[in-house]
Amino acid sequence: MDIGPRKTRHRRLRYEWGGRESVGNGRGSEEREAETVFTSLEIAAQVAGQTVPSLFAATVQRRADNVSLRWKSADGWSEWTWAEYADRASRLAAALADLGVGEGDRVVLLLRNRPEFHVADMAVLLVGATPISIYNSSSPAQIQYLASHCGAVVAIVEDTTYLARVLEVRAALPAVRSLVVIDDPDRSAPSEVLHFADLLGIGPVDLESASRIARPTDLATVIYTSGTTGPPKGVVLDHENVAWTVKSLLLAFGDVEVEGRRLVSYLPMAHVAERGVSHYQGVAAGYEVTTCPEPNLVAQYLPEVRPEILFGVPRIWEKMQGAVMAMAGRDPEQQRGLEAALALGLRAARARIDGSALPAAEHAAWEQADSEALRPLRELLGLDAVIAAISGAAPIPIEVLEFFLSLGVPMSEVYGMSESSGPMTWTPFAIKPGTVGPEIPGCEVRLAGDGEVICRGGNVFHGYLNDPDKTAEALDGEGWLHSGDIGVLDDDGYLTIVDRKKELIITAGGKNISPANLEAALKAFPLIGQACVIGDNRPFISALLVLDPDVAPAWAKRHAIESSSLVELSHHPEVIAEVERNVAAANERFSKVEQVKKFTLLESEWLPDSEELTPTMKLKRRGILAKHEAAIAAMYSR
Repeated sequence: MDIGPRKTRHRRLRYEWGGRESVGNGRGSEEREAETVFTSLEIAAQVAGQTVPSLFAATVQRRADNVSLRWKSADGWSEWTWAEYADRASRLAAALADLGVGEGDRVVLLLRNRPEFHVADMAVLLVGATPISIYNSSSPAQIQYLASHCGAVVAIVEDTTYLARVLEVRAALPAVRSLVVIDDPDRSAPSEVLHFADLLGIGPVDLESASRIARPTDLATVIYTSGTTGPPKGVVLDHENVAWTVKSLLLAFGDVEVEGRRLVSYLPMAHVAERGVSHYQGVAAGYEVTTCPEPNLVAQYLPEVRPEILFGVPRIWEKMQGAVMAMAGRDPEQQRGLEAALALGLRAARARIDGSALPAAEHAAWEQADSEALRPLRELLGLDAVIAAISGAAPIPIEVLEFFLSLGVPMSEVYGMSESSGPMTWTPFAIKPGTVGPEIPGCEVRLAGDGEVICRGGNVFHGYLNDPDKTAEALDGEGWLHSGDIGVLDDDGYLTIVDRKKELIITAGGKNISPANLEAALKAFPLIGQACVIGDNRPFISALLVLDPDVAPAWAKRHAIESSSLVELSHHPEVIAEVERNVAAANERFSKVEQVKKFTLLESEWLPDSEELTPTMKLKRRGILAKHEAAIAAMYSR
């Protein structure tokens, strides 16, 4: 299957987006078109010799006095410049070296999104070791497994609550020589535990010298998979992977300047997307990163930060849309006005995407709608400065993506996996809604004979830590990464994901059905917050549904229903009737055998890192099937 390196093409044109200059694909446009062509080897040549510390040192040199990290505390906003960030990382590196941490060692980090994460991660790299984030929700047993699996010699934890989990399995971690805690104001930790602030009192290493310790082929990190299909696997990413991927993504922006852009970092740093966007890209492009400790706080942060680049998993965007529509729904006149403005916004967005122009009268109507309704709403949400809004990690319903395009927010969808250092396909501007974009610069994306998405390039990982058998399943002899996803490529090379190979439902009648497509269609209705489609080896398709906790109470109030809790609303006849109408409308998109015949409306919201959802809000299908076994059985017995 070795077909040689193929150059990837990325077309970009200027246009105005929501009053701000942006970029489009210009299909059918007579405007200037510029093509840039890259191969994996060409990008590799551009980043030859680079490591995360060398990128960091270069950024510190050119942006020393610019803001690097910001955070909010009880006393208000605080910030560090790049020089201050570097000083702290260099001091912690000296302390780690004194503790015996050096080349080839591994350090686990159990931290939320806070500036100390960036300092700790970089300090570990500055001594030639490898920092590895683990999910903050990890149980003591999971911490023991992950720390042992990677051979960690040091654990750095946020506070005494996280520390207690590590101490519970301390006896089973003989390789861990030192424990470090950040927040322990009462100094209640055992005497063996070191304090982060004390370690910063040690004189700094020389940044320039320390930045040359790591080699491009050294491990930059290990990303542990969420373990939805078995024990977590450790995805090995080296500095070449990181430098190559960062360069590819920066090239994807074309001539749009991204140096020093504002971001909000709020997803777990154990997730490849957050680590890649706010940490690695932040280091390379000098981003101003505001750390937000919990994902459920991000909506509060956005108006104060006004980010320019914003990555989010679909559930974040769905909740934001739901909150907007719930707010508008309190006033029927306001709702009608917003819906009319969004309709104009969608026509304008589609025209920009196609490279065409709206008729003069319609353009004038859109400008008025944008000025009076859409722009104020972008400002209210804190999205008015966004140049690239990105959704990834799971499929986003096209209706949600188009909502933000209608609003005047340049949104795109990215596709990839930890094993591809994050992205495989993405373009920030030349989008086709419903697809996840073309291959990123330098990456080759193909479909295998059975429709499986495969790729190769400098972003592809080198294997799973201590697991050659699983590595051989993912990587073939020609360097192709097998994703496990089924996809379709159109004539322009834009990819649409159909489903996971292992998650395709095969009904009792032998029909193969994509649960993800059905679930996305169901969640396109604001009242439905979560959906899990059932049907493997069953006579028909059913679904477990959960009401949206923001939309449902507002919908109930608008319909003069006094109940406001999800428990009560999930049993209310009018709510059930509305959901039935939503399911029927969703079914119209699918063939008869694919349609949802029965559903059960569950009483409580599915939360991140629960039996139903991973920390990044993907469905845990096995957990859902086990927890709701009785509800599922009831649908097939009546």
